[in-house]
Amino acid sequence: MIQKLSLVELNSMLHVINDASGVYRGIIPDDRWKDPSMSASELEEEIKSGVQFYGWIECELLLGVMGIQPLDNVTLIRHAYVLPEHQRRGIGEKLLDHLMRLSPTSEILVGTWEAASWAIRFYEKHGFALVTREESERLLCKYWSIPRRQIETSVVLAFRKEDALPI
Repeated sequence: MIQKLSLVELNSMLHVINDASGVYRGIIPDDRWKDPSMSASELEEEIKSGVQFYGWIECELLLGVMGIQPLDNVTLIRHAYVLPEHQRRGIGEKLLDHLMRLSPTSEILVGTWEAASWAIRFYEKHGFALVTREESERLLCKYWSIPRRQIETSVVLAFRKEDALPI
């Protein structure tokens, strides 16, 4: 079941994010890797900046999280993670589909690490397309607050939907 999350679920969200982000070890450049991937204060800052998190919950356990952040004329999909032992069950797909329906804009963007080929394939499978390197850099600078080194090693995928729905 998909549920809108709040700061009450902060520890559960951190558990999912930090456990699932282990797959990026060796993929994220060493100078960008950190463990844990996200601290409580960083997650609180993301929420304060307008990222609304949704989660997949089964038997009162949070198994996956994904955020949505409307900005100007685009919507960002942020921090998509599913616990490793629950991956490949369609949880990420269901969360993504749900957030795409919630998007108030016709253009939806997602950023990921360039070397994370499985993440790129996941988004492409759901209708997203890689934008050019130049466009990725422009979008990452405009919509994300990330260091230059992360911009250099990341890509953006874009999806345009026919009708925007209210969030």
